[in-house]
Amino acid sequence: MFGKVLKFIVLISFCLSSFYINAVNKQSDSLRIVSNEEKFHLKQLILPASLIAVGSFGASNGWFNKHVDNEVRDWMKDWRGDNRFHADDYIQYVPAVSYLGLGVLGVETKHSFQERLAVLGTSYLAMGILVNSIKWSVDRKRPDSPAMNSFPSGHTATVFMGAELMRIEYKEVSLWYGIGAYTIAAGVAFMRLYNDRHWCSDLLAGAGLGILSARIGYWLLPFNRKIFRIKKKEYSTMIVLPFYNANEKGVGGTLAWTF
Repeated sequence: MFGKVLKFIVLISFCLSSFYINAVNKQSDSLRIVSNEEKFHLKQLILPASLIAVGSFGASNGWFNKHVDNEVRDWMKDWRGDNRFHADDYIQYVPAVSYLGLGVLGVETKHSFQERLAVLGTSYLAMGILVNSIKWSVDRKRPDSPAMNSFPSGHTATVFMGAELMRIEYKEVSLWYGIGAYTIAAGVAFMRLYNDRHWCSDLLAGAGLGILSARIGYWLLPFNRKIFRIKKKEYSTMIVLPFYNANEKGVGGTLAWTF
């Protein structure tokens, strides 16, 4: 029974992330147009705010604790036994490293390496402040230890922050970069449950905070450009202007480059 439920949850999570990435991808402009993510829009808060709200509700609601958090934990315990995997401690950084590294390897990007580095640094700073301040103020006990820093999940926030950065930066190149990053993020969140390190509601809030932090990094990029004197990525454009000369009965053209 649990195996069927688990497969259903994984399938739904993958479908929802794919639908979300594809829906936002269709609304985006060309790589050569200034990224809309650098401008704040209220609709950009819908997804992260919803995840944070549901996670917060779950952490403070007795019914949710009993029927979701504790039942999911019991399922994981029955399935896990004495086995644990700690790969999530390292995999959480894969999307963020890929965010910087793919451009270096030749994949087309919206922003230069310096811009991406500024976005990543700002996102990490925002995530660290948000996650740790909430951990210290909420003091929720971890499921596997007396430590009072369970809510929200820092690992989940880190990996979802990287996944959202990947989606934003590479979505015009291929939506599969975002889908792959979000699949890794879902896997890390699952491992946090599997290893009994977090409650389910911790993961929801962590995912929302990670996505929000990534967007903060892009919202503050124009300010970072001014502060650190970072230039926008420049593109070269080829313009071809064909023409027909009726008097001479000939054709020709003008070729121009802009930088």
